[in-house]
Amino acid sequence: MFTGIVQGIAVIEEVTAATGLSTLAIRLPEQQADGVTIGASVAINGTCLTVTRQSGTVLTFDAMQETLRLTTLGELTPGDSVNFERAARIGDEIGGHLLSGHIHTTARIVEILRSENNVTLWFDVPDEWTRYLFPKGYVAINGASLTIGEVRGNRFNVHLIPETLRATTFGGITEGSRVNIEIDSQTQTIVDTLSRLGYDRPAPTL
Repeated sequence: MFTGIVQGIAVIEEVTAATGLSTLAIRLPEQQADGVTIGASVAINGTCLTVTRQSGTVLTFDAMQETLRLTTLGELTPGDSVNFERAARIGDEIGGHLLSGHIHTTARIVEILRSENNVTLWFDVPDEWTRYLFPKGYVAINGASLTIGEVRGNRFNVHLIPETLRATTFGGITEGSRVNIEIDSQTQTIVDTLSRLGYDRPAPTL
């Protein structure tokens, strides 16, 4: 499990592609790889991956075909920056919301609004996932636990403070970029339960 509090920015060192598999060598900041063991779980842009090798601060992960299909990991190239979070331990503070590291879908950034002290990002998400998006609800974007601002049809936004921009890759993100989305599990459970009981959420309108 993860908390959605990004622990830092890592850099893709090498990508080795094979049929149905990509092997990612990722360099973490100094001391952030301390205590990592083979088999440990690390969220890379919100995707739970297993450490297969370690050389200093460089960790190696295998991303299987299904992971590549559902996430943006297949688009990564050497030099790219990614958000990372090591798996939560019992007793850790949950500063965001509980995440599984299992990506549901991807979304595209359609607009970036910049003001003096914050940035607003607008996302376009596939229609079938809009039923789980509510104003002031939770969503994880590239592994970061964020609060939804507005929802308009199949679009939603989040507001980012300077600290979030500093600590994550959102500070350098551009319009048109794709991001990984993990829907809040509690919201999904409630919506699906109400749907089975006949209280389905109306289709979104513009």
